Amino acid sequence: MIVRDRPNGLQLFLMLRGSVLQRIWRTLLLNTLLAIVVTVVHGNLFTLKITVTAVPFTLIGLPLAIFLGFRNNTAYDRYWEARKLWGEITLRARSLSRQCQSLIGPAGEPIDPRRRDSDVRVRMVHRAIAFAHALRLQLRDQRDDAVLQRWVTSAEWERLRHATQRPDALLLAMGRDLGDCVREGRIDPCLAASVDATLSALTGDAASCERIKNTPVPFSYALLLHRTAYMYCFLLPFGLVDTIGFMTPFVVAIVAYTFFGLDALGDELEEPFGLENNDLPLDTICRSIEISLLESLGETDLPPPLVPVNYRLT
Repeated sequence: MIVRDRPNGLQLFLMLRGSVLQRIWRTLLLNTLLAIVVTVVHGNLFTLKITVTAVPFTLIGLPLAIFLGFRNNTAYDRYWEARKLWGEITLRARSLSRQCQSLIGPAGEPIDPRRRDSDVRVRMVHRAIAFAHALRLQLRDQRDDAVLQRWVTSAEWERLRHATQRPDALLLAMGRDLGDCVREGRIDPCLAASVDATLSALTGDAASCERIKNTPVPFSYALLLHRTAYMYCFLLPFGLVDTIGFMTPFVVAIVAYTFFGLDALGDELEEPFGLENNDLPLDTICRSIEISLLESLGETDLPPPLVPVNYRLT
């Protein structure tokens, strides 16, 4: 995610960081070079004059812009839903920490963050941190055993390392510990139901994130828009050269930048969990969860929040 103040003046036109120009510059350059050639030969192909009026481009341009906008709105809805889900995960993780520390007994027993093996409350909170990291890694198709091993016991890691759905395995382990607490009388069954509801909400959030990741915008729809935008922009010089002459390359470059840019931006927003400039900063969100939950346990040696590097959060 790009995090910076809104540029103004000349910066707005010269800025490349976070712009889709880095993804489309080759196609845009090719389109502009074609427009220059068409302008130089004035639309003639050897002895054949290629005549295209502006009427077809007027008829196609408006629907194309509307459908590109609709597709980008659909992609942004996916992006915004993903961000809301991770906001819910942050909220539920903090709630789980509070519930475990205030509802699981025995009452008055101090919490020592170093007693993970013997204190179920610490173990549950650390698992919540591991859950956030495990979900992040799963959504990004990454694997980092070290970051997960840090937050679980040695015995639990032996079970977790072979799991294909690690976020779900962590929630199952928390559910088993909660059941043990009920059977041992460490928490009232009525109060345990509220903790279980938090675990169920985390399960729902993880499943919704998987739904977004595994259900892309229909390929045929994106392909149709992609092809139409390219045909429109590469034929545009032939429709403008007889009307605006030497200004054709400039107008074509502006129109092509808009259409190619909208198309590329839709592709980028469609998958919000990736590592592109405009994707969600899952590393930063997980670090925020980690800091909040460790602080709730009374830890003082907290990891620093992640900061943008070249205006970019990951």
